[in-house]
Amino acid sequence: MPASKDMPSTLERSPKHAQEIWSAAHDSAVQTYGEGRRAHQTAFAALKHEYEKVGDHWEQKGRGGPSDANAAHGRGGTTAGGVDANAPKSHLEDLAKRLDIKGRSRMSKSELVEAIQRANAKATREAREK
Repeated sequence: MPASKDMPSTLERSPKHAQEIWSAAHDSAVQTYGEGRRAHQTAFAALKHEYEKVGDHWEQKGRGGPSDANAAHGRGGTTAGGVDANAPKSHLEDLAKRLDIKGRSRMSKSELVEAIQRANAKATREAREK
């Protein structure tokens, strides 16, 4: 199935370039692995090298590269859900401010990543309900 018919709503609200990266990676992964979860995971892994999830959409990162330790070492497992956990704490604090996360100034870097993940999930749910 072409990625354009299977594109997640968060990408539909994102820049065209993000959509193109996800679509190309997804279509290639479908040819290799078949349609399904692995194709989606592969497409998101490619996307996360250049984009990070902010609220209900994806925004280009200031620098390219893996978004968390698992991605950096090519391991599967739990990821940061689109949050650029490798970004400086100051960047995460700025995102938390944009997402109106309370108590952000007292949070550690890992707490900021988790709070941003929760805020992103909430924003995505709300956008899908509209």
